[in-house]
Amino acid sequence: MRLFVDANILVATLNKEYPLFTWSSRLLSLQGKHNITLFTSPLCVAIAFYFSSKKSGEKMAREKIETLLNHIGITSIDEKITGLTIKNRLIHDFEDGMEYYSAVEHNCDCIITENQKDFYFSDIEVIGCEEFLLKLKNK
Repeated sequence: MRLFVDANILVATLNKEYPLFTWSSRLLSLQGKHNITLFTSPLCVAIAFYFSSKKSGEKMAREKIETLLNHIGITSIDEKITGLTIKNRLIHDFEDGMEYYSAVEHNCDCIITENQKDFYFSDIEVIGCEEFLLKLKNK
């Protein structure tokens, strides 16, 4: 299963933001287990870096991002992704649209986010961390 991890999950993990950290850190630990491969976009990494540097400073944020990048695949955002986003009149938040099409282009089965309502236009499953982990446990 290929999972796309949204920026809010990365931020919660890097900044140890409770109560989400309990679930987000577990989700990120699934890389390579249960036939799960994790992905995120360069945009999500940039957002996570920004918020991590605000809390921990730039040096620590770089170290955290470097560790993260050793455990998660990076999708791409290019001309095609940008064009698909701009042409979809259902999408009102450009960032969410680019993340969505980046996930789709990389054959992700699911988007993991705490802002499920932001992906109201999605044709793939959108689910929160806790819900996904409970679903996985009950399989």
